[in-house]
This record gives sequence, C-alpha cells and structure tokens, in this order.
Amino acid sequence: MRCPYCQNTDSRVLESRSTEAGQSVRRRRECLRCKHRFTTYERIEFVPITVIKRDGTRESFDRSKLLRGIVRACEKTGIPQRRLEALVDEIEAELQQRFGREVTTNEIGELVLRYLRDESEVAYVRFASVYRQFQGIRDFVETLDHLKSHTELIETSEASQTAACDVDEQETSASVMTPS
Repeated sequence: MRCPYCQNTDSRVLESRSTEAGQSVRRRRECLRCKHRFTTYERIEFVPITVIKRDGTRESFDRSKLLRGIVRACEKTGIPQRRLEALVDEIEAELQQRFGREVTTNEIGELVLRYLRDESEVAYVRFASVYRQFQGIRDFVETLDHLKSHTELIETSEASQTAACDVDEQETSASVMTPS
C-alpha cells in the first residue's frame, strides 16, 4: 500500500478490524520510511453495475450518490447514519444479486422507496417527491394515499396474525387443561 505522505510502498499493518457488518476491513498502517500512520479500507470488489438513466445514458453505479440521496431524504428524521449506510449496503447487495448487470434508475428508486417505507414515512415522501419529480400537491396526495393504504394493509395483516396466534394459544391452553 502506497503511503499518502511520501509515496513509499513499504508499510506495516498495525491493526485490522472488520467494518460495515463484515463487508470491509479497516487497516491501520505505518509507513516504514516516514513513520506516518494512515488508514486503508478493503472492500469486496463486485462486478460493476451499469445504471441506465432516464435519458438513456449509462453510468457506473455510484454508492456514494445513492447514500447522499437517502441522507438528504432522511434529514431530521432521527434515523442514525449507521442505519442509512446499512440501507445502502442492503440495496447494493440486492442489486449485486441480480442476474443482469444493468439496472434503470427507476428500479433503483423503487427499491429505495421499498426500504424507506419501513424506516420513515417522511423520508419516503421526500425521496418520492424528488425521484418521481412531483409537479404539484396532487402528486403528494396520491403518494400519501398509496402510503396510507399500504400501512392499513400491513396493520390489518398484523391484526389477523395476532388473532390467529391468540386462537392457537387458547386451543393449546384448552387441550392442556382437558384430562385424557
């Protein structure tokens, strides 16, 4: 590893730590020539993903660009930075697991919205307003209605599951109390 201070290629590793949930390794190094210390990170090299933009142009997937957009949508929501970085890790991993190496900005945007919906309704609407290019209040209302119906669907599903669990517990209790 080249020293950022004197450009010497000889250094020794002082400390290594796994970071980002095992997705990278942080190494603390010391240059053998100038004795300066510096930090390096090693990440798994994935096959590059090409992003197809709305206008048809292509560019390499940029993790930091995705993180910036999510951080912007999540400002003042109280979601910790570590969680936002974990969201980006999960989204990037999902993109890497796809068979194709090309993905549209639309697919990325919908994936981000799916993750944000579970994190923060405010962040969801903020991200949607930029990603879907809202033109007026009608766009906000439609998105809020969609979000509300999704939330109600989840609440109904959870209530059904809770009721089913209660019935199972009652049946189990009744069978334990019944003499054989």
